[in-house]
Amino acid sequence: MNKKDNIKTDPVKEQIFGSEIEPEESFIEKLKNIISQNRLAFFSLIVIILIILCAIFADIVCVYNPYTQSLKDRLLAPSFAHPLGTDELGRDTLTRVIYGARISLTIGLIPTFISMTIGTVLGLIAGYFGGKIDFAIMRLADIMLAFPSLLLAMVVMYTMGGGLINIFIALSLVNWASTSRVVRSETLSLSKKEYVEAAKSMGVNNATIIFRHILPNCIPTLVVLFTLSIPSAILSESSLSFLGVGAQPPTASWGLMVVSAKKYLFTQPVLVLAPAIAIMIVVLAFNFLGDGLRDVLDPYLKEQ
Repeated sequence: MNKKDNIKTDPVKEQIFGSEIEPEESFIEKLKNIISQNRLAFFSLIVIILIILCAIFADIVCVYNPYTQSLKDRLLAPSFAHPLGTDELGRDTLTRVIYGARISLTIGLIPTFISMTIGTVLGLIAGYFGGKIDFAIMRLADIMLAFPSLLLAMVVMYTMGGGLINIFIALSLVNWASTSRVVRSETLSLSKKEYVEAAKSMGVNNATIIFRHILPNCIPTLVVLFTLSIPSAILSESSLSFLGVGAQPPTASWGLMVVSAKKYLFTQPVLVLAPAIAIMIVVLAFNFLGDGLRDVLDPYLKEQ
């Protein structure tokens, strides 16, 4: 037996130095643990990925054109040729639902990213500098939060007119306030940390401290907030389209499909249920994914 084996099996050394150090978990093992602890979130991620792929490759997945009308095929019941039937203009319902995912996901992602960028920058400035700047930004945020976001978006849309670009602008302008408050509270806490005080004492400029030392520590919170804000944007777009100030015909929008088919609710309920269920699935998937990410990224929840 060589000297190395003696060291491993020596009970005195083992008592002094402890047992063998367990090997560090590999990335695959960590991923498996996360998935096993958040199966619903993982399943939601798969659903979101499938919906995104269907939206991207809608031209390949779909057999029919979402805008081609065929009055002789109007209001057909679900069949092998048309799994979800056809609408009042003879357009394939399944095709329009798939193409509608493009609009809903685009409006869910882009305005949410823009509004969170605005809110993050304003929250960082308010929390770091404080004083009159903080007071001004937070009072503006309070004013924005005092109005229902959908009502405020409707005012913007009525002022600017319908259309997808105006929806982007409206949702980007009305949803930044909640993000700014969250980031401000994070910044107030982080700005008192030792490494921030050390950077100040070394003469590091404020912009570097904010974007290099404080912002990276806010990213886990922002990731969760971004995931949970997407369903709100999707519901807002659907509501605006339902009220007639969002996407305009003949755009394949889920909210527009619901409002155009509501008169056939009792005769052809699938025309209403198909886009409504699509909205429900996407919103639930993003909410479950956001909850799972919060459990993984929040250190306080992990300790519990």
